[in-house]
Amino acid sequence: MTLHHKTRFIDLGVAEYKQAWDIQEQYCHQLQDAVLNGSYANACNYLLFVEHPHVYTLGKNGKAGNLLVNSEFLNKIGASFCQTNRGGDITYHGPGQVVVYPVFYLEAFRVGVKRYIENLEQAVIHMLNDYQIKAMRMPDAIGVWLEADTPAARKICAIGVRVSRGISMHGLALNVNTQLEYFNYIHPCGFVDKGVTSMEKELHSKVDINEVKEKLREKLAEVFDLEFV
Repeated sequence: MTLHHKTRFIDLGVAEYKQAWDIQEQYCHQLQDAVLNGSYANACNYLLFVEHPHVYTLGKNGKAGNLLVNSEFLNKIGASFCQTNRGGDITYHGPGQVVVYPVFYLEAFRVGVKRYIENLEQAVIHMLNDYQIKAMRMPDAIGVWLEADTPAARKICAIGVRVSRGISMHGLALNVNTQLEYFNYIHPCGFVDKGVTSMEKELHSKVDINEVKEKLREKLAEVFDLEFV
């Protein structure tokens, strides 16, 4: 019998990075409390979608040197910087990018962190396939890539998560109509020799971001057996 996981889907629209992080923390604590007091069966997981204004975020094990510009330059390009508690190194979020934050109780999903990340990657790969974009994993490099096994390897989706007391936070960032020049000011995810891309760049035209959100929501529901409530 397939176990469907009750999940509340929330599209936050456009929200500052810290605002979305605070919302995740709130839902994370709610889920942790439900697990601790034995009421998880009546609780629900959360799936948050959001677009952020221009922001660079650095993971807890990331190197500050992978941000290649100073605060004065950040002001000039209308971007902010935030140190965060997720895994991974530095990344960029901005308009035209779909950011997904699952707040899931992973033990109920019967997945460890590695499998959880693989499931996130798989949902994105399936979704991109609907647009005839052939995406794949890259060994030893989390995220979703195009032509991963060639010198033209480029990342289309970054993933950085945190799991605390069995509850996931942070998640994935898919470049849809993203302004890719903002990646020029960092070593994305710590890589100095690999490119980034977007759906718009690969398809040579703007993509309907709401359609992408709907398709991605469907693929995540399939991969994780979500039941939206």
